[in-house]
Amino acid sequence: MDAGTLLKAARSQAGLSQRELARRAGTSQSAIAAVESGRKQPSVATLTRWLGATGRQLALETQETAVLRRRGAELVEVLTLAQALPFRPQRQLRFPKIPS
Repeated sequence: MDAGTLLKAARSQAGLSQRELARRAGTSQSAIAAVESGRKQPSVATLTRWLGATGRQLALETQETAVLRRRGAELVEVLTLAQALPFRPQRQLRFPKIPS
């Protein structure tokens, strides 16, 4: 995700206008608009400060971490589905007989 898309999403989710975000971040509305439209790229420090004004934090994630996060979400889905399956407890456990 590019900086402009990230900033616009964070601003929208915070319910802020470009003008209000600029006021909170100590910059101009035109600077916010330039980044959101892709005409300019902010430094990491500037993007961090602007995201902070929306109540968000900038976090970098490795590809491995992203894969683990996705797999964790899939595991939660599988466990949720398993809980929805009908379950009838048995008085005695049934198991296969193992020849000796």
